Amino acid sequence: MNDLPELSELENEEVNPERQAATTRSTWVSVVVNICLSIAQVVAGFLSGSQGLIADGVHSLSDLVADFVVLLAAHHSHKAADEDHHYGHQRYENAASMVLGTLLLAVGVGMVWSSAHKLQTPESIPTVHATALWVALGALAAKEALFRYMLAVAERVRSSMLLANAWHARSDAASSLVVAIGIGGNMLGFALLDPIAALIVGFMVARMGWSFTWSALHDLTDRAASKEQIAGIAADILATPGVLGMHDLKTRKAGDMIFADVHLEIDGNLTVREGHDIARLAKQVVLARHPVLYLMTHVDPATPD
Repeated sequence: MNDLPELSELENEEVNPERQAATTRSTWVSVVVNICLSIAQVVAGFLSGSQGLIADGVHSLSDLVADFVVLLAAHHSHKAADEDHHYGHQRYENAASMVLGTLLLAVGVGMVWSSAHKLQTPESIPTVHATALWVALGALAAKEALFRYMLAVAERVRSSMLLANAWHARSDAASSLVVAIGIGGNMLGFALLDPIAALIVGFMVARMGWSFTWSALHDLTDRAASKEQIAGIAADILATPGVLGMHDLKTRKAGDMIFADVHLEIDGNLTVREGHDIARLAKQVVLARHPVLYLMTHVDPATPD
């Protein structure tokens, strides 16, 4: 255990710089892509007479709001603890995920509302130029590529906030698919294909948004770590020399990190310093091997078998 990092270093360590850099870089890529797509879609929509393409361009602008929310959260969440935030700022990520989920939910509901209106008034769907179809297909390819790029980054750095933003990009790809189907159907004389497809995708996007919002809400109200994470933490604590047993292991999420509390059962015949050193070693092991920001230990005297 001598090669483990010092506890003071672990407690003062900020979020991995590589993780912070990856978050910022991928988000700025999304900003640039969405600005270019929004301009192209709105201009092409006006020129081709496609209301759907104009709407999809405005939809792409909503991603810019999401991107700047992520940048704001990334800027704040990596800060160390201060006088007003004794446990750090990691929950900015949970708050950002909740905002993104709410935005997804709003977009999904808006798509459902719009498609339902079109089903009631199919004559409101205009006849569009073929240029709109090519722009919609190009936007679909660009947004799907953006989704796969952001998903890969989110999985590599294990960020729930980036994961939420990646799926937001996928919702935009679904929106572009709806527009492409609608334009294609319009050109073939099947105008109702647009609102039907929009209705289906709208429900999917709304369900995705609700899932992210509900998950972030649980994290903000002290949801525990996963069973696998808790089992791993418990196993390393029990494997620490001098720990005879443990109970009342409690955890709560903060961003993608964990705060934990545990009662350690240590030989009651040992000195206070010896018991403290054992608890300190258990704490070092957990912080070194698990995504745990802080582990509060309480020593209970026990009689060895």
